[in-house]
Amino acid sequence: MALNLHHLRVFFTVIEQQSFSGAARVLFISQPAVSKAVRELELQIGLDLIERTATGPRGGIRLTDNGAALFEHARGIFGLERAAVEDVQNRIGLRQGRLVVGASFTIASYWLPSYVAGFARHYPTIDLHVRVGNTRAISTELIECHIDIGLVEGTVDDPRVVSSHWRDDELCIVVHPGSALSQKRLIGADELSKETWLLRENGSGTRDVSERVMREHGIRPRRMIEFGSNVGIARAVAEGAGMAILPTTAVRELIRLGELAAVDFPAEKLVRPFYLLQLRERSLSPLAAAFYRLLGSCGLDAPGVTGRSLP
Repeated sequence: MALNLHHLRVFFTVIEQQSFSGAARVLFISQPAVSKAVRELELQIGLDLIERTATGPRGGIRLTDNGAALFEHARGIFGLERAAVEDVQNRIGLRQGRLVVGASFTIASYWLPSYVAGFARHYPTIDLHVRVGNTRAISTELIECHIDIGLVEGTVDDPRVVSSHWRDDELCIVVHPGSALSQKRLIGADELSKETWLLRENGSGTRDVSERVMREHGIRPRRMIEFGSNVGIARAVAEGAGMAILPTTAVRELIRLGELAAVDFPAEKLVRPFYLLQLRERSLSPLAAAFYRLLGSCGLDAPGVTGRSLP
């Protein structure tokens, strides 16, 4: 059985837009044509894919189990289609095309802007997008072909993804400047365990480092508070909410202004690696390869890197 790809695209768009009318607008066809295409797809494969619900003032739609399975296949098919189209466009002399870079919060906020500016100067006609999320979110975006390159601060344990070390990032433990800990030169795990620790959400590279330090030094915080951003954590610590491990780049200015104080613990410097992510089975487009070279990475040795370098 050969699937009708037009019908499959209509079905996929209906689910993405969560409405038949929304799919009609996106696809520039009539709503009856959308309904007909979905109905014919269901008849072709002999399975119900969508159920109408009474949710909301105009009703809604819900995938059946069969529909959910087909939707995931469609996501992969059209993700590969987007990759193919972008690759062809990018090969036209690097004069047009679209590059989507995904980066975790710290990298996007403090490390990536200068590289984006450099790339934009060299390729002023390229449509460049940056998506921001934690390490888990960025790796998922890469696997689903929504981004071309991933830059993250945590490890990715997935055989579909190739991780290459890019650079290291220094972190430090910060407290309110009025905290007794800020005045001590020698601090034990017992004292740190009595404090409230502010942590990033699960899936964050900063969270991974914090938990590793606690585990290695036997720190068991009496209380933990979770924040979705390093900026939020830094401001909360400055207000006396607790202590945290944060990237030095994110707190250097607050320490200089006296709003935060760095704690001399542990004895060794806290560093974590940043990684470049690439899909194992997806060759880099010339645009992506050019961005890799701009990063000064080991990406040139990664599978499938093609294209020319920056001037």
